[in-house]
Amino acid sequence: MNAAIGLSLIILFALGVPIAISIMLASIIGIEFFSRLPLLMVPQRMFVGIDNFPLMAIPFFILAGNLMAAGGISHRLVELAKSIVGGLQGGLAMTCVLTCMMFAAVSGSSVATTFAIGSILIPAMVKHDYPRPLAASIQASSAELGVLIPPSIPLILYGVSTDTSIGRLFIAGIGPGLLIGSALLLFLFLFCKVRGYGLRDREDRSDFPSAFKRAWAALLMPVVVIGGIYGGVFTPTEASAVAVVYALIVGGLIYRELPLKDLWPILKQSVISTATVMLIISAAALFSFLISRSGLPSQVAAWVTQVFDSPVTFLLAVNVMLLVIGMFVETSAAILVLAPIFTPIAIQYGIDPVHFGLIIVVNLALGMFTPPLGVNLFAACAVAKLSIDQLIPWLLRFVLVVLACLIAITYLPWISLGLVDLLY
Repeated sequence: MNAAIGLSLIILFALGVPIAISIMLASIIGIEFFSRLPLLMVPQRMFVGIDNFPLMAIPFFILAGNLMAAGGISHRLVELAKSIVGGLQGGLAMTCVLTCMMFAAVSGSSVATTFAIGSILIPAMVKHDYPRPLAASIQASSAELGVLIPPSIPLILYGVSTDTSIGRLFIAGIGPGLLIGSALLLFLFLFCKVRGYGLRDREDRSDFPSAFKRAWAALLMPVVVIGGIYGGVFTPTEASAVAVVYALIVGGLIYRELPLKDLWPILKQSVISTATVMLIISAAALFSFLISRSGLPSQVAAWVTQVFDSPVTFLLAVNVMLLVIGMFVETSAAILVLAPIFTPIAIQYGIDPVHFGLIIVVNLALGMFTPPLGVNLFAACAVAKLSIDQLIPWLLRFVLVVLACLIAITYLPWISLGLVDLLY
């Protein structure tokens, strides 16, 4: 059955069938033709896959991010970031990274970050004589921070699929997020110095006190959400609902840029995004059930422990595999299918499941801005009005920077676990 499901999945992917439908159809083929299970298992297991309370956080965080993007948050965060680094050569490019780090702590979505920040900063960088493909590449690579810095939807999915504490994962995401953000900032500073970009970036720059005064309400949101979780006030799932209420208050009452007439389109877009994610989750739950029932995870575990005799070689193999998979498979589906298989094996090697979760998410985040299926890449190209092939020569530099950070995150566990150990 495993071979039939795998072959069906490859054929459906090659035909361009959407990922959720491909997973579901491959599972149905396996049940109907290669097992004695009734087809009634299809809706039953799909429902069980989404009948999980922590998954309630996903629609709320998606809605909170969309409310923040429409409520004047993006512009204020850009102005604040520009007031901090805009005085340096290459400051506008660095502003893109710094703004994405701040917006990531608000939205939890890399695609939302790409559209919200890219629509402001890509035209601004082009106006300041940055090549358009470079501007789009900076935005696409910076937006991946949206899935690392909490709140993070992929970390929620990993926590649910492996029964790992979402609170610990959120805290563990801060270190890798800061590392990648800092590495991109340093690289852009040196790159712009060498290439001579960003000589006019000081223009139209606000002073820090006034920019902070305009942005303080937006910056307070991650403090409220994360502080509430670790202060014991509410759970991560309840925090997502608090984030929605806070986004409504900030956008509608404090900034007054979120009129009632805009709420319906925002709600509609949030429902569509949520339905897409939930369909992938339910299809992946059915797929995972069949794979687990066939005994494949235990077979894989036995093979892996025979081939790789140390945690170092095991992590190297997992990284290579995830880097390739991340280029072709949507992040949510990859986490839900692969995490339950490889996390128990990682635990056998003595690897902390929280640390392993960050390795998986960083790997798959890299796939978000690498061709052929990088979602951030498509979003940045849409904003910049470019084709993907125009970005590839510029993207390679940013891929190498993030790869270097991935190696550090993989083999230096304290980057992920330092704050977790300190707090717990």
